[in-house]
Amino acid sequence: MGHVVYGTAGHIDHGKTSLVRALTGIDCDRLPEERDRGITIDLGFAWLEEDDLRLHFVDVPGHERLVHTMIAGASGIDLALLVVAADEGIMPQTQEHLEVIRLMGVPGGAVALTKTDLVDPDLAELAAEEIRELLAGTPFESAPIVPVSTVSGAGVEELRRVLIEQAGDIRPRQLEDRPYRQAVDRVFTLTGAGTVVTGTSLWGRLEVGSDLILLPSDRRTRVRRLHVHGTERQAVEAGERVAANLAGISHHDLDRGEQLLAPGPWMTTTLLTVDLEMLPSAPHELDEGDELEVHAHAARVAARVDRIASRPLLPGNRGVVQLSLAAPLVLFPADRIVVRRPAPVNTFAGGQVLDTRLPRMRRRDSARLADLPPVHREAWPELLGSWIDAAGLRAPTVDELGGRLGLLPQALEAPLGRLVSADRILVLPTQPRRVVSRMAVD
Repeated sequence: MGHVVYGTAGHIDHGKTSLVRALTGIDCDRLPEERDRGITIDLGFAWLEEDDLRLHFVDVPGHERLVHTMIAGASGIDLALLVVAADEGIMPQTQEHLEVIRLMGVPGGAVALTKTDLVDPDLAELAAEEIRELLAGTPFESAPIVPVSTVSGAGVEELRRVLIEQAGDIRPRQLEDRPYRQAVDRVFTLTGAGTVVTGTSLWGRLEVGSDLILLPSDRRTRVRRLHVHGTERQAVEAGERVAANLAGISHHDLDRGEQLLAPGPWMTTTLLTVDLEMLPSAPHELDEGDELEVHAHAARVAARVDRIASRPLLPGNRGVVQLSLAAPLVLFPADRIVVRRPAPVNTFAGGQVLDTRLPRMRRRDSARLADLPPVHREAWPELLGSWIDAAGLRAPTVDELGGRLGLLPQALEAPLGRLVSADRILVLPTQPRRVVSRMAVD
């Protein structure tokens, strides 16, 4: 079965939760406070199935003070469901949520124009035009806009059809080359079961009884039971909403932001090298020494700008920066982050992780940051080659390279083979295997 995760996005009281309920029959507001106040304050989850495809929904709060919770929920989504009320149109969190999902690399999705039963057709069309203007020049420019009413049911079936059609075109997540990885967005305990963590499975496969490591807390655990939307499973795979019952771990020791990984040479970092994009709406330029807040998957940590390839970084521009983190995170090249300022709170930048092991650059060498190789899959040979060159005669192990890139050892055979064929590197007959740059040997 294929799995695709949709994340809702949009301003408070524009009908995100009601829309998910109309699509799936599941009420995502599970907390008494949410039902009493009529607003979403934490993440909610739902799903629907069509043939061999399952759509998972992460419903996020729309309040401006809960954007950090929205980012945590959106960190593992494949597509976005942007919700805009026809009677109010574009609002502040409509814009901020749209920027967040764009900065996180979400390739597109659909737009639901809700509450159409409250306005006449002309006003609904004006709202749709406003949305098209907002989406122009973004990955969501061609996203279908579907008018709906959760009161009358108008448009709900059409929206369901659009979502299923889009989901069928999404490229499956990686299963074979990556370890199991899950970002924890919720921790709780159940009587008789113990600690349960939930999150979107990002990579790989997991079976009941498997050993896992929790990072950055560096705790070992074992999977007792697995559930996907209340159904017990013996195994789960990337792209599902997973609840994992963990052995030997107290829920008091965990919090949102931990990651579950299959055991391996994975390491945390306190220094990120990031290709950062400043939003045109950013209120200030970015310079070395600036304090900010990094949101990565479900984690949120304070940070400081250490180095910028070309300083300062102006609104609307992009550049490579090194960020010093106040607490460790577990990240890999190509992961996405969102950057906010702590005071006054605003989302102003985001980007893609390039490296988590690059040493802190001296200021006189900071321009070299702009020459780092890309991190997409096709560029892995060049990326690995640059790391091996930089290591010189220290000759890193294959496991070390896999741990830095987030790959299982067998996934390195092809890119390393290309480097060997090009006489770029040598593989040493050691245990464990090491690789060394031909340039360093010469």
